[in-house]
Amino acid sequence: MEKKVTSNETEPLTSKKDVSDCNEEDCKENGLLVRDPKSALRLVEDGNKAHLSQGNKGEAAQISNGYSGVQSSAPCSGMGEVEGAQCTAPAATTTTTTTTSTTCGAEGQQQLMELEDRETWSKKIDFLLSVIGYAVDLGNVWRFPYICYQNGGGAFLIPYTIMAIFGGIPLFYMELALGQYHRNGCISIWRKICPIFKGIGFAICIIDLYVASYYNTIMAWAFYYLVSSFTAELPWTSCTNAWNTGNCTDLGRANASWAPHSASPAEEFYTRQVLQVHRSNGLDNLGGISWQLTLCLFLIFTIVYFSIWKGVKTSGKVVWVTATFPYIILFILLVRGATLPGAWKGVIYYLKPDWQKLLATEVWVDAAAQIFFSLGPGFGVLLAYASYNKFHNNCYKDALVTSTMNCMTSFVSGFVMFTVLGYMAEMRNEDVSEVAKDTGPSLLFITYAEAIANMPASTFFAIIFFLMLLTLGLDSTFAGLEGVITGVLDEFPHVWSKCRELFVLGLTIVCFLGSLATLTFGGAYVVKLFEEYATGPAVLTVVFLEAVAVAWFYGITQFCNDLKEMLGFAPGWFWRVCWAAISPIFLLFVTCSFLSNPPELRLFDYRYPYWTTVVGYCIGTSSIICIPIYMVYRLIITPGTLKERILKSITPETATEIPFGDIRMNAV
Repeated sequence: MEKKVTSNETEPLTSKKDVSDCNEEDCKENGLLVRDPKSALRLVEDGNKAHLSQGNKGEAAQISNGYSGVQSSAPCSGMGEVEGAQCTAPAATTTTTTTTSTTCGAEGQQQLMELEDRETWSKKIDFLLSVIGYAVDLGNVWRFPYICYQNGGGAFLIPYTIMAIFGGIPLFYMELALGQYHRNGCISIWRKICPIFKGIGFAICIIDLYVASYYNTIMAWAFYYLVSSFTAELPWTSCTNAWNTGNCTDLGRANASWAPHSASPAEEFYTRQVLQVHRSNGLDNLGGISWQLTLCLFLIFTIVYFSIWKGVKTSGKVVWVTATFPYIILFILLVRGATLPGAWKGVIYYLKPDWQKLLATEVWVDAAAQIFFSLGPGFGVLLAYASYNKFHNNCYKDALVTSTMNCMTSFVSGFVMFTVLGYMAEMRNEDVSEVAKDTGPSLLFITYAEAIANMPASTFFAIIFFLMLLTLGLDSTFAGLEGVITGVLDEFPHVWSKCRELFVLGLTIVCFLGSLATLTFGGAYVVKLFEEYATGPAVLTVVFLEAVAVAWFYGITQFCNDLKEMLGFAPGWFWRVCWAAISPIFLLFVTCSFLSNPPELRLFDYRYPYWTTVVGYCIGTSSIICIPIYMVYRLIITPGTLKERILKSITPETATEIPFGDIRMNAV
């Protein structure tokens, strides 16, 4: 039975009609938008008032920063006979309705359904621990200490801090704010920012898959060490094992001396038992697959699947262990390392400033690269995690807290590593620089493992150390895959929204199969190649374009207005200048430095041939090529002249919906 519509029902929200015509109880009951005599718009709903800023209200039907009220209880049916017809949202319990302008059709209905069904973090601390766990990973333990002492020790902290303040933290804050405001993953969010840059989202997903294909293999190595540690005597303690060679030198034995060709038991255990690189000739002949590492990787992916298959409500609980446990172990190892003989040598080597290093360009490049890859913008993770926040969550404070925690963890990890390196130097009667020549994973799996083997209670410290590495890596894997999952599910909700578990299962299987090349006897060479080329320049390019799209196309003013709508205050001039100029220049500087001076790859005694550099650049290009391809595709399918196509392609095509209880605020 059709209900008769009264004159009040068709009165627009911006009508000049006096508010006294609306009974106060009716207004509260229906959640109407009421305009008071001072022209300040007020949302009244169940006695809770959300005061919106005056903003620019020149155009009718706009609230504050270009938003109009929409009743959430009745999304558009998409069945209007006239294209662009307005929808009438009937009230659930009263005879008064509110007619507003919104987008009718399947897309508008889909957005409302997504917003209503989107899960959120159970607790604020779940989000913070997840972000901290993502940012604090294996690189904080091995990369920062090595980069620090290589680039001037304590003097390196000056460029590192400057790059963090003007480059890393602003980009970190920007991604958290974008994800929380627009509530979308890395692909579909570009419909609300600048549609022509949507290829950035696809590039991010490919980069995340590349990372998953090699990063988890490093965790498989740690898992192998963890299992091997459950013995009375650690297997990398002596030279009496089947995998040892004549070059193995155990300094714990009497009359043992260290020669230039000597290899420690820990080094041979890592290279000949875990990796088995002696059974491979290099990238042109990787050899067979190690079944032990394959089993370790399978168990890791099993843990990952059951941690993220249900969404952030399950992964948010897992990080209570995986994000906090490493800090407990770091503290234990720090105390233990400080009590070792010779520990002070390592600390002095770590922090002794070399001021001349500050004049070298590569030091500033390393500082910028370290802070960027440590905080981790550009992988879609921050967008995904923040999209599950409540709309008015203070992401500004979150960005400052989590980024500071990340930087402090890197700094403290340096003490954990170098107290042990000083102990090793004391034991070998060598300089710390000779002991600390190992880089990357070798610093963990050779140098630190050897130091643990020579400690009292070595089995206990080995177990907790490699368990710490495992938990550090799991957090980052959860985050990287969640970036892909959220991006794809938000872009194709009609396909995957009801079967997340199946999609996550398929994704983990794909990642596991993609990791098989890294599980071969020459898999360590593949890991090194992917680590240097698959992510480095590609992620830098992605974030540079992301910063340009937000600052110069979407607009700094619009972005800051969004933040004011969300947080209640607008960013200051410092953040505006960083987003508009300093951060893009920061990214361009690092990218150009990398491309102009590509790293010369070497692992153990193997020098990478020239053709591997070409392969590396092809791998990196395979992800960012999505960006220009989508731009061309977008211009082709958009009707109109070239100028009209460009204008349409850089104009947000989808409204951003802001939840206010039962009312949605739609960007128009």
